[in-house]
Amino acid sequence: MNDRAALDLLLEHGPLSRTRIGKLTGLSKPTASQLLARLEAAGLVVATGTTEGRPGPNAQLYAVNSRAAHVAGLDVTPERIRAAVADVTGDVVGEFEVRTPGRRAAESVAHQVTDALDGAVKAAHLVRSDLHRVVIGTPGAFDPGTGRLRYASHLPGWHSPALLDELAAALPMPVEYENDVNLAAIAEQRLGAARGHDDFVLLWNEGGLGAALVIGGRLHRGFTGGAGEVGFLPVPGAPLVRHVTKANSGGFQELAGGQVVPRLAREYGVPDMPGGTPIEVAIALVARAAEADEGPYRQLLETFATGLATGLASLVAVLDPELVVLSGALIAAGGEPLRELVQTELGELAASRPRLVIGEVDRHPVLRGALESALATTRDEVFDTSR
Repeated sequence: MNDRAALDLLLEHGPLSRTRIGKLTGLSKPTASQLLARLEAAGLVVATGTTEGRPGPNAQLYAVNSRAAHVAGLDVTPERIRAAVADVTGDVVGEFEVRTPGRRAAESVAHQVTDALDGAVKAAHLVRSDLHRVVIGTPGAFDPGTGRLRYASHLPGWHSPALLDELAAALPMPVEYENDVNLAAIAEQRLGAARGHDDFVLLWNEGGLGAALVIGGRLHRGFTGGAGEVGFLPVPGAPLVRHVTKANSGGFQELAGGQVVPRLAREYGVPDMPGGTPIEVAIALVARAAEADEGPYRQLLETFATGLATGLASLVAVLDPELVVLSGALIAAGGEPLRELVQTELGELAASRPRLVIGEVDRHPVLRGALESALATTRDEVFDTSR
């Protein structure tokens, strides 16, 4: 327990002296010295320098050995697979991205995954066998009963019943799979706006609408992994969508997903935006609308905010969360003006009134969450000095 406490302190604070570790843990100097000697012998800490420039004698500083373990995370979308490698301290040491549209039709998903992973491993100056664990984030969720991906019919190649076996054969290390929005919530819980909160909802709006539900400090995934697939949620103000999994859409997605923004722009007479993918156009429109105080852009933002608040009201009525984190590229484009509008609308639509905040992990939150998930398990394994 003392060993793990010291390692956690070094991760939190960076290099510390023996005296400082003793004070933070409540251990005597001899016990702290024995602890550091034990961790250094195990390859878990390294001496990094001294406390030069401070009053008093120089003291040796110790830090977690960053090379004690490495993990990888992957963020999968229909357009690309983004991979990153982090050392045990959490520093990202290699990244790589594989664009998937136009790839050879016969090329397997397993091949695409290993291409992305190997690119990140190479960028980190490592080899694949150096990785202790990999976490892969995808839209939808792998059904724990069947092992097949559900709720993500738009992700080509990922629905084969043999896929998990193929990936297990290709990757020699433990591999875990998690919903992409759940991983964004993990990133916010560990590093961002949800730190210190045990009950919160993360609403994600980028290529699609989704939510992550954290109850009692733990993710709630549901019986088939489908908890949080709120894009399928029937809501007032949108047509009732039947056969939602075939349509890969539902009422909330049709009311407040990215595809509604260009339609609102046409309705309110907003000028055409420069070309790009549909989601890029939607992001640009929301960003422009967030800068407007009145006129058609403001009308667009207000209607978009009402749509978001309508779906959120249903979630709040069921879950009564302490906090709602708004995340994803469309949300980030709207920023505080959008958040304020959603908060106001939600206050009129919901009985309970959770605080709404914009997500703070603004660089690849799904990928960061995958790394944080992999690191949590890996640290438990590598830092266990009792074995």
